[in-house]
Amino acid sequence: MKKEQTYTHVSHDFEPVFDENSKVLILGTFPSVKSRENRFYYGHPQNRFWKVIAGLTESEVPQTIEEKKKLLLEHGIAIWDVIESCDIIGSSDSSIKNVVPADIERVVANSKIQNIYANGGTAKKLYEKYSQKKTGREIIGLPSTSPANAAYSLERLLECWQKVKKVL
Repeated sequence: MKKEQTYTHVSHDFEPVFDENSKVLILGTFPSVKSRENRFYYGHPQNRFWKVIAGLTESEVPQTIEEKKKLLLEHGIAIWDVIESCDIIGSSDSSIKNVVPADIERVVANSKIQNIYANGGTAKKLYEKYSQKKTGREIIGLPSTSPANAAYSLERLLECWQKVKKVL
């Protein structure tokens, strides 16, 4: 018997990481169950985000939330998610409905953001639908670092994400 999955209304309850010197903004869709439990971005141990960022910045892979924040800010990288709250089944981006978009203009207005990047296709589509008119900024799509994106090896992700490095 298949267990029926149900929608839960969830709000994003941690702040974006950025400061006035941030040059690039990387947007995810919405925090996974694991990230919500950890109260920080890309908390699933199989997500390759932190390995990709460490590779781009030629740094050690950060372990703690403080190390992650420090790595991002030292390299002019801001991170946040497109969605403030939504109805979602578990961590499934494809199940997202009843979206309330995040106030992305707040990050753009209070930093030196030159480029905005989407961590995955769903983040790109949702940004274009809910946020692009407000920010007036295009978004550049990148392959997702999620473990669900098994088609991309870490090496292939790093290759695709090199365009971020050019701005840093």
